[in-house]
Order: sequence, then structure tokens, then C-alpha cells
Amino acid sequence: MIDEFAKKYLHDDLRELREVLVWKLDGLAEADVRRPLVGSGTNLLGLVKHLTLTESRYFGEVFGRPFPEPMPRWDDLAARGSDMRADESESREDIVERYRRACAHSDATIAALAVDSPGHVPWWPRPDVMLFNVLVHVTTETARHAGHADILREQLDGATGEGR
Repeated sequence: MIDEFAKKYLHDDLRELREVLVWKLDGLAEADVRRPLVGSGTNLLGLVKHLTLTESRYFGEVFGRPFPEPMPRWDDLAARGSDMRADESESREDIVERYRRACAHSDATIAALAVDSPGHVPWWPRPDVMLFNVLVHVTTETARHAGHADILREQLDGATGEGR
């Protein structure tokens, strides 16, 4: 049986990972947070932008609680991949604040639902899920991209780790 302890444990980990990701931007110049350091063009600010979409999609539309701001649809092939990069037309403040709003929306969904509440992820092979499945997925996805951010940040100025 999945219980509230598991829900709280995963949610706490997710909150910590979110802060690690945002910390990776601290102290960097605008050009550095946008600088692509890998062949795909991914940049630090783009990782935050990508996880905004992840949070809003998984804790929003999957549970019938849509994020109130416009976001690309999961099946919009033209927009696919563009969320991994941020360019000069998007301010750091706007991207980070939108991420924080998406996280607050996610936190409200997590608080409102039981850990075994049903959701539907139409792009997954087994689309019928529980909040538990989505918590594991988004926590894993956030950890994965926080690791990417760690590597990108290290390439910029040598800073590594989870915080100041």
C-alpha cells in the first residue's frame, strides 16, 4: 500500500530538487544562463523552462487541474524541443517566476489529492496512473535535469553541488 509518508517523502525531495535547479542560475551573467554548451542547444535557463512545462503538464492536465497560463500542448510537434532553450526574448525573471508559479500549482495539486488519486497520461504506454506514479516521474525528471544543470554550470565557472 502506498501511503501519505511516501507522498510526503517524494514531495519533499521534489521541492529540494527544484531549489537546486534554480540555484544553478545564481551569480551567472545573462549570456551564461542562455549559452548552449551541448550540441542540442540546451542551456541552463532552458532546463528551467522545460521543467515548467513538465510540472504544469503532469500535475495539471493529467489530473484535470490545468495550469492557468498558456502552455504548448503535449502533442504540438512544432514546439517539441524548444523548451530546452531560452533566448534573449525571454527574461530570466519571467522564466524563473513562471517555474515557481507552476511549482506552486503542482504543490496545490499534490496537497489536494490522495497519493492513489487517478490521473491519465495519454502519451504514456500505460496511461492510467496514480498521483504516486506522477510524483516519482516528475521527481526523477527534475533530478535528471538538475544533473544536466550541474554539468552545464561546471563548464561555465566550475561550480558544482546542490547549493551555495
